[in-house]
Amino acid sequence: MPNFKQLQKINRIEDDRFLRGNAVFSADISIANQLHAAMLRSNHAHAVIKRINCKKAESMPGVMGVFIDSHLEQDNLRPLPCSAAMDPASNLIIPPRRALARDKVRHVGDIIALVVAETYLIARDAADQIEVDLEPLEAVTNPYAALDESAPRIWPEAPGNLAFSFQAGNSEATRVSFDNAHHEVKLNLINNRVCAVPIEPRAGIGEYSAASGRYTLTFTGQGLHNIKAELAHVFGLPLNRFHLKAPDVGGGFGLKNFVYPEWVLLLWASKKLGRPIKWVAERGEEFAAAAHGRDMRVSAKLALDKNGIFLALDADIISNMGAYLSSVAPNIPTKSAPTAMGGIYRVPNIFMNVRGVFTNTAPVDAYRGAGKPEANFLMERIVEVAARQLKIDPVALRKRNAINSFPYHSALGMTIDGGRFGANIEEAEKRIDRASFTERRANSESRGKLRGLGFACFLETARSIPEEGAEVRFKNTEKIELRVGTESHGQGHETTYAQIAGSFLELPVKTFSYIQADTDETLMGHGHGGARSMHMGGSAVIKTLEKVLDTARTLAADLLQSAPQKLVYSNGQFICSNTQASVTLFDVARQAREDDPEGLGLDTFAKVEDVPFTFPNGCHVAEIEIDPDTGQIDLLRYVSAEDYGTILNLKLTIAQVSGGIAQGIGQAISELAAYDHSSGQLITGSLMDYQLLKADNLPPLEINLEDGHPTAANPLGVKGAGQAGAIAAPQTIINAILDALSPLGIEHLDMPATSESIWRAIRTAQ
Repeated sequence: MPNFKQLQKINRIEDDRFLRGNAVFSADISIANQLHAAMLRSNHAHAVIKRINCKKAESMPGVMGVFIDSHLEQDNLRPLPCSAAMDPASNLIIPPRRALARDKVRHVGDIIALVVAETYLIARDAADQIEVDLEPLEAVTNPYAALDESAPRIWPEAPGNLAFSFQAGNSEATRVSFDNAHHEVKLNLINNRVCAVPIEPRAGIGEYSAASGRYTLTFTGQGLHNIKAELAHVFGLPLNRFHLKAPDVGGGFGLKNFVYPEWVLLLWASKKLGRPIKWVAERGEEFAAAAHGRDMRVSAKLALDKNGIFLALDADIISNMGAYLSSVAPNIPTKSAPTAMGGIYRVPNIFMNVRGVFTNTAPVDAYRGAGKPEANFLMERIVEVAARQLKIDPVALRKRNAINSFPYHSALGMTIDGGRFGANIEEAEKRIDRASFTERRANSESRGKLRGLGFACFLETARSIPEEGAEVRFKNTEKIELRVGTESHGQGHETTYAQIAGSFLELPVKTFSYIQADTDETLMGHGHGGARSMHMGGSAVIKTLEKVLDTARTLAADLLQSAPQKLVYSNGQFICSNTQASVTLFDVARQAREDDPEGLGLDTFAKVEDVPFTFPNGCHVAEIEIDPDTGQIDLLRYVSAEDYGTILNLKLTIAQVSGGIAQGIGQAISELAAYDHSSGQLITGSLMDYQLLKADNLPPLEINLEDGHPTAANPLGVKGAGQAGAIAAPQTIINAILDALSPLGIEHLDMPATSESIWRAIRTAQ
């Protein structure tokens, strides 16, 4: 396998166009003769649609069409699918989520009507002229309240607003462990609802070709082949009738992985009106109607023996699904979270009981980590509580219970092949200089401040769908195209895949170009989710290149009149060990193309299947100071020790981890998608209300990528770094805050731990 050490610090290839303003995003694209769309959205969380009068809007100059659900019904469009695969015992209920609301609206932001006009401003003004008679109904936004018998029923087919129930683990063995335990620690917590807020909002252009009968969607997408399949389901048409492509994408974090009503409407209306239709979301629409993340309530208990060894974990989870079941949303608490439940620790018995609940809120779906952050947050918070209740040093308790023998078979069926679990804790402890923390705390106290140190570990389970494909195409210009089914939205795939291929074929990185996010140009693909791109996509690239060299070696042997085993491949050429005669890989490719009746030559596709999980892991530490008079948090240091297996590109890995940490800290101290419980109104519907982390909230992040344990799950030895920071940071920050507040007897705060909530907790404690 190639050595990537010499390429670890290469700059991103794509930065040249990003920094020069030459990137092309969906909103930058216009098609000749295009129209523009605007959505009329519900301002009620729950209401009966009594009447819709579109006449005023339809009569406005420049308006080309106004559409409501009855128009879609005439064309037999199906509801948007929920593709979650769950155990039948879960009693999964999937109500119809239509592109336009039928009979009722069920959350603020639900789309009632589509307006298409010559300009966006005309379309938006026309939407304001639509008269809608809504009969308000009682709304419920809190999942606990939604389960109450007296709560309004959101869907008639879902009694008690229960979308599904799910169990994992051995309930009897877990019960016995608790019966025999010396200590039992309990914790109730909330994993707060958040919005992804990528810098680029959703946008797209829908186009229908009457000549070919094909629909083309150019949009802010991730996981295009999966979205294509979902669109084909909605329209009831074969896959080949759809062409999806994405230009540069300005962040996604899971938000752009799914089919949305807007994509259906753009394509359908384009056929109806015979012109392309463009839509760019306003930021308020994104807060109200794009998929939210997290929103999980947990009641948990941890059993320990007399020496503080973990015996069992029991978790009762309420997951707020919103008004509809989005694409893979039910899988987050039921399939994803269990893979990381227990974290880096030996927990012999685990039992989970999960209930998914409908509420009058925007649907949730995968958000950076998707279930793994929630599982790790629970584990690290209850470990911290256990340490304090049992008066055991929190770091010592973690070391005592960390997995130290591999492979380790978890209570919920995961086989962990390796990791620096204990070593990461020790390294983080050293780098933060824990030994002198008492002195630093005393210094803060002398200035009237509260100082805290928070440790937390994480275990990521990276992979997502265990299948991916890659294709290699040789060009006549001595360039090679890499066509991969994963899709970048800022991670640097153009660079890293070129590094992989360049190292494998011993060719310059500039030899390669990267083709992605186009369902006509890539044969298959499952997108980026689950920190899978290098694990899955990189594996597919390696497998494809191995096939290329195997084929090329045979052809080169013919050209050199030598036995294949006599050839040595080096620096892009085959050399005969006997005669030193040589032929380049590109010469072989040209000859192969000439000899191939189909003209394919060395062009090769391969896919990997049934690939196991990888397990990125680490320990993070935050040191903070709190002003007790204001509750203001000052994050002084943030240190990590992490194991991602083989590091392909040091700069890009650190960048990925840094971004994740920032998002995780934001969830911990500022971000909350909040609804008014009485009306169901979203009260954080803009960047004036939704508090994103700011640059001056962060110190320099001290990220230490230790020599890890390369995984055997893929030929590169990589483990995946895209989600790790967001998984680790929330519990690290909350543990630090509570450590600072511990002298006041404050033992619990839910996220976000804002300055106000900290100030109130201090006032109450006093």
